[in-house]
Amino acid sequence: MATITYHNVGVKAMAACVPSEVVYNKDLTHLMTQEEVDKMINSVGIHERRISPVDVCASDLCYKAALKLMEDNQIDPESIDMLLFMSQSPDFKSPATACILQHRLGLSKSTACMDLTLACSGYVYALSTAFAYASMEGVNRILLLDGETFTKYVNPRDKVNVPLYGDAGTATLIEKGKYEFAVFDLNTDGSGEDAVKIPFGGCRNPFTVESSIEKECENGNYRSDIQVYMDGMDVFNFAIGVVPKGVKTILKEVGITINDLDYLLFHQSNKFMTNFFVKRLKFDSDKVPYSIQKYGNTSSASIPLTICSELSGTLISNKKVVMCGFGAGLSWGTAFIPFGDCCISPVFDY
Repeated sequence: MATITYHNVGVKAMAACVPSEVVYNKDLTHLMTQEEVDKMINSVGIHERRISPVDVCASDLCYKAALKLMEDNQIDPESIDMLLFMSQSPDFKSPATACILQHRLGLSKSTACMDLTLACSGYVYALSTAFAYASMEGVNRILLLDGETFTKYVNPRDKVNVPLYGDAGTATLIEKGKYEFAVFDLNTDGSGEDAVKIPFGGCRNPFTVESSIEKECENGNYRSDIQVYMDGMDVFNFAIGVVPKGVKTILKEVGITINDLDYLLFHQSNKFMTNFFVKRLKFDSDKVPYSIQKYGNTSSASIPLTICSELSGTLISNKKVVMCGFGAGLSWGTAFIPFGDCCISPVFDY
């Protein structure tokens, strides 16, 4: 268990951008029966999702979110010391997308840039990375861009994954200041690597013509070996075993009770699962924001997207906020985050 505490660093501003195209899960009767569609929507909680066009990448959505953040907060691009890009859907294998975004955003050539990759726990991990760098001398302001166009990895005839995923790009500004301490609890169980996986296309199993061929899989689903596979039950069993414990660990480290929290933010994977967490923790569900019904599972971008969707216009300064991300890896991270006088821009369309 990696439990890390940071001082005098916090979140200053946030923004989020989603594709303008809306798709509705009620229209998936070409994949499953009406009864199955209704059951899926009621259980998972996803009514609609945003899907990026073929020529729009996660970096494009993050670029727009970053421009909005800088405009709304009068941020001088020259003042940004580091740019971090968190995504499983980068522009290229090489170069790093963060470098491309540095140039597009007009940041200084002295800006340090780095790509990070992790699944649905990615935002918490990336935020910890940003806090670590911002704690060092010589680094004052970090722009964290977290975006996914994960729908590009989903086979359109895969009735397990099609109803789940949506696309989004987010921007978070982290900086030094008079903030309360932040605590992160980061964990990994690589024995569960097969629970969510794209088996081909990397160096272990390189892309081949055969790996790109769609084939029928379990329960009448279709996918190729370069598209995502998920064992939903494995993920569910994993999450219910670690997420409530992760929240309790953070509360113990911070020295507060669950009732002291103002907001509890979960990765938006499945409303049934999140409701289970809330019930297990005996927490007030009114303090658990949801955006999954509007945007679906946007992987690592789901926590910042939920904040911009549900808490923009809300006075979040001096609030006690815990967030928890979990998913492929298997990986999970929980954090107590100081927001201070944070400007949260509302979600806008690309």
